[in-house]
Amino acid sequence: MADPKLFKLDDALKLTRSDVIELHKEYLNASLASLMSLINFTKQFVKAEGVRVWDSEGREYLDFLGGYGALNLGHNHPRILEALTKVCQQPNLLQASLNTLAGALAHNLAQITPGKLQRSFFGNSGAEAVEGALKLARIATGKTKIISALNSFHGKSFGALSATGKEKYQKPFQPLVPGFDYFTFGDLGALEKLLMPQDKAAVILEPIQGEGGIIFPPAGFLKGVRELCSKYDALLIMDEIQTGFGRTGKLFACEHEGVEPDILCLAKSLGGGVMPIGVYIAGDVVWKKGYGAIERATLHSSTFGGNSMACAAGLATLEVILEEGLTEKAAELGEYFLTKLKELQKEHALIKEVRGMGLFIGLEFEQPKGWLDKATGGKLSETAREYPGAMVAGELLNKHSIITAYTLNNPNVIRLEPPLTVEKGEIDRVVEALTEIFERNRNFFSLALETGKGLLNWKK
Repeated sequence: MADPKLFKLDDALKLTRSDVIELHKEYLNASLASLMSLINFTKQFVKAEGVRVWDSEGREYLDFLGGYGALNLGHNHPRILEALTKVCQQPNLLQASLNTLAGALAHNLAQITPGKLQRSFFGNSGAEAVEGALKLARIATGKTKIISALNSFHGKSFGALSATGKEKYQKPFQPLVPGFDYFTFGDLGALEKLLMPQDKAAVILEPIQGEGGIIFPPAGFLKGVRELCSKYDALLIMDEIQTGFGRTGKLFACEHEGVEPDILCLAKSLGGGVMPIGVYIAGDVVWKKGYGAIERATLHSSTFGGNSMACAAGLATLEVILEEGLTEKAAELGEYFLTKLKELQKEHALIKEVRGMGLFIGLEFEQPKGWLDKATGGKLSETAREYPGAMVAGELLNKHSIITAYTLNNPNVIRLEPPLTVEKGEIDRVVEALTEIFERNRNFFSLALETGKGLLNWKK
């Protein structure tokens, strides 16, 4: 066998933007690389700090996507990087021991999470946290059925995908894990009908549907779910992977209604935007029913779960959020941002709705209508219906140096999830950019014709 041609790290750091695109097309997801190229989401970012990133051409951008909620502290927060240097000489993985930092982080999470949540299991991602929570619900209750909401998103591994209420992502992989039922988010009556047989292990919910389009349930819904779960002997799993750690103006979104879950799933920003880490946290009683016996102690495990560097990042993250008052800052700046966006909505018919809580904001657009169908044989109109968020996000990125993206389950909505360290001036810059876009494209036709060209060619 000939000597393989391998990139060294120094070589990889010198790759150009075009090099990277070709590598992704050849060795990663070629279809995704093509789609990203069509909407010009292939810029090569080489430096990041706080809310700002820089590309290989030296252009500066504001990141208002925030890693889908993973960057509550922004990029490369110095206290997170410092924490990692403090533990870099410690064993990162040593399963024949009890990890010191995992114990400390589990303690801290028990102090700040709602209710009597006590026992943590650490993994590497949100999907892994959901998988563990679903398994715990089954083993603790002896039941197998799970209820989830339509339009929800809980991950794409098999158990998490089975809970995700979106057929688009489920259908190609069926049959999925059996025993999942779905109801309309916000409909307590429909939920109660599913719970009445008392054969459900758990209900799993996002307090706000993130990938569904930043969708809020009616007031009192979460509290009603909690009461129904208690009434019909089902556990309540709250998926706060995207909404947790101050994002909505409370440390956890379920606290807006005083709801205490039986199991809480967290990930994303717990790693400070640097380390991958996920966790599910359960009450002592529920945990012991599942894993309280020695013979059950190793039924669920994770090789990298609870490693020293991830837990060091988690410890530092909680310090920063609490000491710098980022939860309170998210509430204050979120109100400011929402006020500005709602004022913009009054002036521009393209904006159908502005909704949000804290710095968890969705901007939904009206569907285009009219002569687009005649002008393009329906193709551009179809593109505009499917990718309006991508069009606006493309304008923000390419003309205003602002990074956003549409929500996964609803591409008619762009999300605005800046780091909680964002400043008013940066928010003002985004509002000014959106104003310019909508002033220039008052009826969606010019926006669709300009930004939809690549997508139109792709769909031919």
